[in-house]
Amino acid sequence: MREKKRYLLVRIDPPFPDPDPKELYFAVVESVTSLFGDAEAARMMPVVITCGSGYAMIRCIRGYEEKARIAIVTLTSVGERRIALHAVATSGTLLALRRKISMLSLISFEVVASLRFRDREYAARRYPCQKVDLHEKGIKSQELLFLTQDDLEES
Repeated sequence: MREKKRYLLVRIDPPFPDPDPKELYFAVVESVTSLFGDAEAARMMPVVITCGSGYAMIRCIRGYEEKARIAIVTLTSVGERRIALHAVATSGTLLALRRKISMLSLISFEVVASLRFRDREYAARRYPCQKVDLHEKGIKSQELLFLTQDDLEES
């Protein structure tokens, strides 16, 4: 008989840009291994199924869902990018998680063409609830800032 699997729906913060699925997989496996050891990681068999549009789906063996959630929450970066992962739902089928994603409200934001903050040029995304993400323009030394509307009004 096959072992039964469980699928975790994970929200990625900040949602843009999406992390590389391969890098996310290595980060999840590293997190599981550092918390529970190699033997438990081998029994859990965590795998990143898909990653995109602010969400990821992660598979593990049934009975290890809680440990997978714990390991996912402790993850703080993927490659060079700092992120936070939040487990949203657990299911026995991918179809149920895909339905859950479609029911969740899509991430809505307003793109502000260009913004100047601390004498630097940024591309800004304004979200509901007063949240603004700034992405420094250029390729080198990119910095990700998280500000509120009040922070922008002060500068």
